[in-house]
Amino acid sequence: MSDFNVTIVGGGIVGCAIAAVCARLGLSAVLIEKEAGLGRGITSRNSEVSHGGMYYPTGSLKARFCVPGRRLLKEFCTSSGVGYQECGKLIVAVQHDEISQLESLFVLGQANAVEDLEIIDAAQVTKMEPGVQAMAALWSPRTGIVDAEGATKALAQSAAEAGVQVMTSSVVDSLERRKGAWQVGVIPDGQGRREGWTHASDFVVNAAGLTADDVAAMAGVDVKARGWRQVWVKGNYFRINPEHSGRINSLIYPVPPQDHSSLGVHLCLDLAGQLRLGPDVEYPEQDNGFSDKGLEPERQLAYHVDPNLAGSFFQSAQQYLPWLKADDLSPDMSGYRPKLAVRGFRDFEVVRENSSLEGLVNLIGIDSPGLTSAMALAEHVGKMLTDRDH
Repeated sequence: MSDFNVTIVGGGIVGCAIAAVCARLGLSAVLIEKEAGLGRGITSRNSEVSHGGMYYPTGSLKARFCVPGRRLLKEFCTSSGVGYQECGKLIVAVQHDEISQLESLFVLGQANAVEDLEIIDAAQVTKMEPGVQAMAALWSPRTGIVDAEGATKALAQSAAEAGVQVMTSSVVDSLERRKGAWQVGVIPDGQGRREGWTHASDFVVNAAGLTADDVAAMAGVDVKARGWRQVWVKGNYFRINPEHSGRINSLIYPVPPQDHSSLGVHLCLDLAGQLRLGPDVEYPEQDNGFSDKGLEPERQLAYHVDPNLAGSFFQSAQQYLPWLKADDLSPDMSGYRPKLAVRGFRDFEVVRENSSLEGLVNLIGIDSPGLTSAMALAEHVGKMLTDRDH
């Protein structure tokens, strides 16, 4: 007999949303997070934008989960007292040939059921945001910003109150399918902790973010053969002098690059009104710790932001923020996203395994819009856990 119905690996917003769904479904569950706190990785080291959903190919998982995920996230934050602001987003065309790309995004957004999209002209942009210069823009009023770490903790709290065990500073170091269940080996991380342990679980949900491919490999998945090697792409941010706080009230995005590498260096807001620019796309110098022999145990995160990058940020943003000066920028934070393709579109991978890996659910390549999609992804995983014919 298993100790738990479900073991969730990863305490970011996706893992905590899955824990909350498990609790609602009456499944006994334990969530294992290697950091000392929840939501400290990908979840909080990003723009904290609740995306509209107009960027993703219709029918893709990213498109299918973004819009309902945003609605669920807004509803949850509102009811739980977590910071959420529907500030809206302007995607701006600064050159005439970019207007056709706005029109394409508008059509795609409508196909993806994004609400209230509107293409506006230069005069309307100026009226809405006097500090923004553009020939035209796509206005997405339902796009918002969120306290991502706060939402993660609130989801975990709701799960814990319903009986889910939430364990931080704990590392899953072995996964083995034996006697009809998963044997999950866990090592406590940190000083003064007890010895490790092993428990039996009917299901293991791999929501480990940056290390989701490592966890899948540990369970026996050939991640190289599946094309599931995650590339850790770094994104840097620069804050804008606080004297400009409140100058812009909406998120301002450029037309995204054609290679789908990012959404472009954009103007972000936080819930306090502070402005910052980012993220850029900083590709790894090496293959992120992978070798022909398989996965290496350690891949390194370097959160330092190089001040010398400020020039490229300034050049990008000055096109639509004419008041910006180079010395307004100073290094802020950075984060990493786990991409399955450095260039070109790659969808989320959400797979319930079978045969010798029965009971394993893998979520791989959960980059943007993973934060926005988290609660819809969790509902989908919940169906996987309860539908025996899935």
